[in-house]
Amino acid sequence: MDTAFTEEQHEIRRTLRELLLKRCGPDEVKAAVRTPPGYDTELWQQLAGRLGLPGLALPTAYGGVGCGPTELALACEETGRVVLPAPLIATAALAAPLLLALGSERQRTALLPALAAGELTATLVVPGGQLATALALTGPNDGAWAGGGRAGGIQARRVPEEEAAAPSRNGGRPVGGGWRLYGEASQVLNGHTAEVLVVAAHTGGFARSRTLLFLVRAADAGGARAGAGSGVPGLLRTRQTAMDETRPQARLELREVPAELLGEGDGDAAAVAQALAATGPVAAAALAAEAVGAADTALARTVAHVQQRVQFGRPIGSFQAVQHRLADLYVALQAARSAAYYAAWSAGGGRSAPESAGAAGPGVGALALAQALEALRAVAAEAVQLHGGIGFTWEHEAQLYFKRAACDELLLGPVHRLRARAAEEAGLFPDGAGEPDGAPAPGRAPEAVEV
Repeated sequence: MDTAFTEEQHEIRRTLRELLLKRCGPDEVKAAVRTPPGYDTELWQQLAGRLGLPGLALPTAYGGVGCGPTELALACEETGRVVLPAPLIATAALAAPLLLALGSERQRTALLPALAAGELTATLVVPGGQLATALALTGPNDGAWAGGGRAGGIQARRVPEEEAAAPSRNGGRPVGGGWRLYGEASQVLNGHTAEVLVVAAHTGGFARSRTLLFLVRAADAGGARAGAGSGVPGLLRTRQTAMDETRPQARLELREVPAELLGEGDGDAAAVAQALAATGPVAAAALAAEAVGAADTALARTVAHVQQRVQFGRPIGSFQAVQHRLADLYVALQAARSAAYYAAWSAGGGRSAPESAGAAGPGVGALALAQALEALRAVAAEAVQLHGGIGFTWEHEAQLYFKRAACDELLLGPVHRLRARAAEEAGLFPDGAGEPDGAPAPGRAPEAVEV
């Protein structure tokens, strides 16, 4: 195993860091998150056109760069340093791998080049806030996480060809698609702006229950967003208020929304579960690298502050108690960085080729993500404390990292379940005993948890 990065990987990191330092300071981040998209669309187009950022892990045959999860993780580490608000995780780490793994040749050719070029963005829609479960990061994804045939979640039904080709209810163009989706999903990452929605929906009723993935084009040919005046009937998207504004989320309501099945034939639930589980390590490695980048910057700025802040006639960084706290944070950060790099390397099967993505089990990515989230949480908390009174204000940049630490664990956590999943993969608790913090073993009934 060669742990050294290649010159190409160093160049990706160096070029991206230079660009982001010029275009993405704390003031620019705060301004971007308050725009309707929630990010700087001009900067996103520049990152996509100049660096091919959303297509880093896509094959060159579909307009990508032809790299793999390692390069994507290195890019995410740099975007994490500046807490970049962008649809990178949603597009490159969640939706694109599923399109590549399950999509038909027609679907790949139509969508992947546009995603790689930044012309379209995409996201994965999982109902009930079950994203971590769907990706098999906090337990097996063979359960009823998409609705289970009961009320709630998102349901899909097949429609006859004549109904699929019929004009929409408002008399517009034919809605197309051989399926209709009904239900709702909250906490959808970048769900209010993504033009391509990969929707996990339940079909087959209770007797033949199965979960499949469907494609919804949430923008018409003119590029209009879904909602008022959209060409997509029955789709309502509402941006939600989130603590971390740099990670925008949305609530989606689907009322007989036209969709097409991702892939060919009638769909294979086992293949869908396998593709989601393979996407989990890639997403976990990318998010872990982002957390490491954010923690690195927060720690560096805290060290710079304690060197300048004078108390009792000397810089507070000269006090041994402060030095010990910072040293502990540095050790935790370096351990988390090593884990994130290894998770990205493992997600690529020990290589950079995209076709080997997901070769490692979800336990490696889950453990790396847990360690990175814990490191970011510790660094962000100490950054607020060591900055003193100013660190508690919303105006100070420390709050960006503190909010990112708090919300990332809600996105693909919690940490104790990530660790339990890694332990299960390693076979440490074969009988379901010994889960940390009283957490139930994956698959154990919720009533077994002590509240």
